[in-house]
Amino acid sequence: MVTDQVTTMSTRADRHDLRHHGDAEVRDGTAGLIDLAVNVRTGTPPAWLRARIADSLAGLAAYPDGRAARAAVAERHGLPVERVLLTAGAAEAFVLLARALPVRRPVVVHPQFTEPEAALRDAGHTVRRVLLHVEDGFRLDPAAVPDDADLVMVGNPTNPTSVLHPAGTIAKLARPGRTLVVDEAFMDAVPGEPEALAGCTELPGLVVLRSLTKTWGLAGLRIGYVLAEPETVALLERAQPLWPVSTPALAAAEACMSPAALAEAEQAACRTAVERAHLLAGLAEFDEVRAVETAEGPFVLVRMDRADTVRARLRTLGFAVRRGDTFPGLGPQWLRLAVRDRTTTNRFLQALDQALTAAGG
Repeated sequence: MVTDQVTTMSTRADRHDLRHHGDAEVRDGTAGLIDLAVNVRTGTPPAWLRARIADSLAGLAAYPDGRAARAAVAERHGLPVERVLLTAGAAEAFVLLARALPVRRPVVVHPQFTEPEAALRDAGHTVRRVLLHVEDGFRLDPAAVPDDADLVMVGNPTNPTSVLHPAGTIAKLARPGRTLVVDEAFMDAVPGEPEALAGCTELPGLVVLRSLTKTWGLAGLRIGYVLAEPETVALLERAQPLWPVSTPALAAAEACMSPAALAEAEQAACRTAVERAHLLAGLAEFDEVRAVETAEGPFVLVRMDRADTVRARLRTLGFAVRRGDTFPGLGPQWLRLAVRDRTTTNRFLQALDQALTAAGG
């Protein structure tokens, strides 16, 4: 084990604001900002999905019935319904895992989405961190995870690094007596989902989380799901309140599992890959900027001197980007950029040029 990669965090606060998320960059009242801070796909939800959600409003007098949506998710992943739990977004799933599982030695692999650790700490757990490093391309080393960890949380592709870990590498973390949580919230933004574990039933203790909010523009509706062993699903379900997912969210979940919707998501993922390559090529023109070039998700992590000054200057030029210093393992020299269409990216690159010049002065 690489001992200097492991740190222990108690329930006390540390210098990282684990509750800071990208939406904070665009909800401070500043008008007209182009949003590169939030990773929700632009132009969503599509009209056909809005129509399905609107149609569901006629049934609001009845209590939500999640059976059809649960069956649709199960069919999409080739799993029995007993392995599916619908949640109010992936965020609810993190809270359920932290509160319902008999965990004693949790480990979170960072840098990654901070809500899993926040949920664990709020539930009273002492959390150990395994920090991945830029010198290694933020690649996962299973040997860095302590052998005695009974819960391991890792993102794939990881937010904010956009690194896609091989499924075989993540699988090495699974073992009897350990819960392995893989956050695949952005996996449907990867063409073909080559490293997905969502349909896997062979790994002991595997829990996969999926979100529909990013690809389909449903952050305000809150819908996601858990894929796990039936015993784990039952345990988490008992920790949920009654009717945790609304009727409109259930309608959206069912609609997004259709063959036509999956084909649309795949096309969107392919477009994102092309636009991400364009963004990376543009960033490579700046000597002051270093991007994580192995990015596979709908966002890119970049490092530069005086990133806080550059970020502030970009706001005056009309662009909101995500600060990176709230992610454990990163510091104030990091920013995360959402991938957008070519026109928006070109405008951003021009603004970045101006911001870097101003910061350098």
